[in-house]
Amino acid sequence: MSEQTDYEDRKSLAHFLNSGKQPGEAAQALGRSRSWAYKWQGRYQQAGWSGLQACSRAPKHVPSQTRVEVRQSIFRLRSELEAERDNEDSLGYIGADAIYGRLRTSGLTPVPAVSTIERILRQAGKTKPRLPPAKKEVVYPHLKPTAGHQLTQVDIVPHYLSGGQSVACFNSIDVVSRYPAGRQYANKGSTQAFDFILHTWRELGISKYLQMDNESCFNGGYKHPGVIGKVVRLALYMGVEPVFSPYYHPESNAFVERFHQDYSAFVWEKTHLENLAAVHQRSASFFPNYRASHHHSALMGQSPLEIHRALPVRRLPLDLSLPGRLPITAGQIHFLRAVDQKRNVLILNKTWSAGKGVPDQGVWATLALKPTGAILRIYDAAPDAQKQICLAEHPFPLREPVVPLQSQFFQAQSDSNWWRALLSGLFRRPALNPSTMS
Repeated sequence: MSEQTDYEDRKSLAHFLNSGKQPGEAAQALGRSRSWAYKWQGRYQQAGWSGLQACSRAPKHVPSQTRVEVRQSIFRLRSELEAERDNEDSLGYIGADAIYGRLRTSGLTPVPAVSTIERILRQAGKTKPRLPPAKKEVVYPHLKPTAGHQLTQVDIVPHYLSGGQSVACFNSIDVVSRYPAGRQYANKGSTQAFDFILHTWRELGISKYLQMDNESCFNGGYKHPGVIGKVVRLALYMGVEPVFSPYYHPESNAFVERFHQDYSAFVWEKTHLENLAAVHQRSASFFPNYRASHHHSALMGQSPLEIHRALPVRRLPLDLSLPGRLPITAGQIHFLRAVDQKRNVLILNKTWSAGKGVPDQGVWATLALKPTGAILRIYDAAPDAQKQICLAEHPFPLREPVVPLQSQFFQAQSDSNWWRALLSGLFRRPALNPSTMS
């Protein structure tokens, strides 16, 4: 018997043990002796998967429909996911949603609900209690998108090559479908940001809102008051509304910030990268895996790819030709800001009175740009809120004219009921039979 076959038997033994079988039962199923099973059980208990040597692909298992075997299937899949987590090509998800996603493709009928899987894992002591979120000093307004291509979040996570050279990893994600895009650069200037926004629209499609943090490459820098930067001009030119997160508040960009963690864990923490070409190659293997993953609880067993493919997409025109210097195009720019102790907010390098706003209040500011002029309005809520109160209004001086939006870039207005019905159909799970589950 080869070493590889022997190792596969050891790993199968661990899966049998994790699914609730006794060592003797597992040994019989594998055609091994009881002493062999107890020996490797001891090593597995002492050293985990490393005690069984390096991990490889777990053997397939087709669960049956009886209640006991459903529970065993859940434990077995959890065991397989744990074994795969150390593999450098694995995304590393082991939670109930990842198990649910695998059960959907395993042939099991009916598939237990995520909450049922979580309860079974919790009762077996295989989960950790969730910590309550920390209290926030300032509560900021935020958008509440209900469909794909409404809100895309963009951000940069820095990393360093083995030789110390920095790499700017630009990532973006559609907040509803969780469909991501990414590109890595040696620098993070406005040129790179401009290129990445175009890349995002090619990969994800063009959304109504594009949310970014206050990096100079996105907002146009901090030297000139009232600056309308290169990336903002690009968004306006395409009929997109830029949204700038609050200063020093990554929670407002939470979806892309969370995505950074998964990207960094897969691309940067499991291997050593010597140059930018290696980063590109490693990253290229991550995005297809993430898009096809079923770990997102908000997607109810669907993958980002399944959701993305089912929704209509507004793409960049194939014959897109941008002018050498982009004008300021009619549209809206949004800012999430905190009112300071003097009841002011800082927007585009200028201080503005928040009017009826109070200190430490999170506000939503909108700069409306029209050929007839520009107005900055400060609100207590986001534009999709049921009620929005204007706290202050200021004329905004511009040093150049505002041009109308070109007709080819008008966004088609989707019927909200159609979107709701489509998403309902996408996220509907198969009916469950409680009598087959505990």
